[in-house]
Amino acid sequence: MNTTGAEDIRWDLSDLYRREDDARRDLERAQAEAEQFRSAWLGRVGELGPERLQLLLRRFEAIQERAARAYSYAFLGWSTQTQDAAPGAFLQYVREAHTRIAQQLLFFELEWMQVPDGQARALMEALPAWRHYLERERLMRDHVLTEPEEKILTEAAVTGSGAWTRFFTETMGAMRFELDGKALPQQLVLSKLHGPDRDLRRRAAHAFTDGLEAEARTLTFVFNTLLAEKASRDRLRGFPHWMRSRNLSNEISDEMAGALIAAVTSRYDLVARFYALKRRLLGLDSLEDYDRYAPVGASERTYAWQEAEAIVRAAYTEFDPRMGEVAGYFFDRRWIDAPVVPGKRGGAFSASTVPGVHPYVLLNYDGRARDVQTLAHELGHGVHQYLARGHGLLQADTPLTTAETASVFGEMLVFSRMMEQERDPANRLANLVAKIDDTMATVFRQVAMNRFEDRVHRHRREKGELSEADFAEHWMETQEAMFQGSVELGDHYRRWWSYIPHFLHTPGYVYAYAFGELLVLALYARYREDPEGFPPRYLSLLGAGGSDWPHVLVGKLGIDLQEKDFWLQGLGAIEALIAQAETLSETLSA
Repeated sequence: MNTTGAEDIRWDLSDLYRREDDARRDLERAQAEAEQFRSAWLGRVGELGPERLQLLLRRFEAIQERAARAYSYAFLGWSTQTQDAAPGAFLQYVREAHTRIAQQLLFFELEWMQVPDGQARALMEALPAWRHYLERERLMRDHVLTEPEEKILTEAAVTGSGAWTRFFTETMGAMRFELDGKALPQQLVLSKLHGPDRDLRRRAAHAFTDGLEAEARTLTFVFNTLLAEKASRDRLRGFPHWMRSRNLSNEISDEMAGALIAAVTSRYDLVARFYALKRRLLGLDSLEDYDRYAPVGASERTYAWQEAEAIVRAAYTEFDPRMGEVAGYFFDRRWIDAPVVPGKRGGAFSASTVPGVHPYVLLNYDGRARDVQTLAHELGHGVHQYLARGHGLLQADTPLTTAETASVFGEMLVFSRMMEQERDPANRLANLVAKIDDTMATVFRQVAMNRFEDRVHRHRREKGELSEADFAEHWMETQEAMFQGSVELGDHYRRWWSYIPHFLHTPGYVYAYAFGELLVLALYARYREDPEGFPPRYLSLLGAGGSDWPHVLVGKLGIDLQEKDFWLQGLGAIEALIAQAETLSETLSA
């Protein structure tokens, strides 16, 4: 592990609470308020006029924010110490209390869904500040059960999906992978795949597989259990296929999601074209799976934390001073937890917490160029979440489809800045190939993983429980379809489906990455066309949060998400990046 200066960059959760007892008291208060709310308004939602409904919405939101604040505190505390019993026990306590509060409030949304259409339209017109939340809730009116049944499902999730995803996360956090006599956590062993030493990449890949194989029975069981639970819930709610609930949550139609997936899979030729170029640049006879992220013509250059901070601050500020100012809060006010430490959850995320506080960012920073991009990515989320807070808990968060917009745009700003400052053609090529590496992972790999999800969900529903071999077959076939023979997938790669948390935490999530990347390519083209006028309009988009439909908000920037050829335009931009890399390669070899 590199010494980067990030070792002491730990977040301060006292803006949420100073101690656990404070969170417990807030939960008790929220429970009492929820019981009073239910007692006063149960059975009356359909009778309310605009003024009373607005009053109820404010109280409903305030109770939920109090509970969500305690949940955020418990979750973030556990995320940095998943191996310790006390944080895990406290998180479970908070989850159970949060569930009891949700059960008390459940009637409000269920009764709102049953308000007749004409009456509901009149109320929404009279309450424009709450309109989108109210109309969004009614999307689920055909898929909700009775209140007692909904209460049972909410209660069961605590010891069902919630417990199993926690078990998966803690299992992965505790796993160590033996590489060259050292026991490394997931984050560090996978980081070796981005290094220039091919033999080390190979050893790291096999070490990772060995670790997954040791837990194969456990991971297979967890996956099967959660696949079965989702199938059961989808059946109870009357969803016609496994992705319908995710598409509704993402506020897009099945047709739009299908168009995105079809467009990306139709251009798998770009994957083969890029990896053929990369194989030539690396001077290899064949590109193995562990070579995919190998740097081209780059050294083992590392970035100290202070350098990464300076790069991201400058890129954000250059785009718009307000954006740079908000990004600076995360560094200056200890809203980031950066180092790689034992027991810490792997990967990275930005947690929005609640509008009354602010987001927090978790990283596992090891000083690689990729880590700088991850910092830019998560701060994009953080800035987005911070700017959208004004819409309150019910409308601040965006659906997953647009949640990745600011993060990927932040990466693009940092990448463009690094390219503009780099004069050496060889280094420019190295940076460009690294960017396309990320694009391949964000667009094509995520859609290929969606195809894997589609297969395993269908298999579980149509044929029953999957064996380890079933999972491996679906994984390899969907991965091979993407690479089209350009990458050799070793037998060890058959187990690599089993470590990806999105499949379990948020089924159907992964296509949102492709959605966000292709959308950002279009937005960045608008920025290039109008570098002065675009930034304030973009910040208005971020500030809008989830207060309207994605296609409406993005439409204000001249983007038509409902246009059939939109996704192909974004894929054309990726093709242009590959062509640029091919031209640079030819220039250097001439």
